[in-house]
Amino acid sequence: MKAIICTKYGPPDVLQLKDVEKPTPKDNEVLIKIHATTVTKGDVLLRSLSFPLRLVFRLAFGLGKNRILGHELAGEIEEVD
Repeated sequence: MKAIICTKYGPPDVLQLKDVEKPTPKDNEVLIKIHATTVTKGDVLLRSLSFPLRLVFRLAFGLGKNRILGHELAGEIEEVD
């Protein structure tokens, strides 16, 4: 599947369209085929944080944990586990 990946902090040109492995839902999770999503102010701020806030967010959330930004979406459930 294709996804926009945030590989590092910075302006919008740090985002890259890449092929990623389709996730498999774990217990009590669903896989959603996304038709539309948003880019919120929070996504922009998280990606472009200044150094002191970047360190706090990196320690708390870690950019490496989930490189695909976004939390709001519209789609259909594809798989349930």
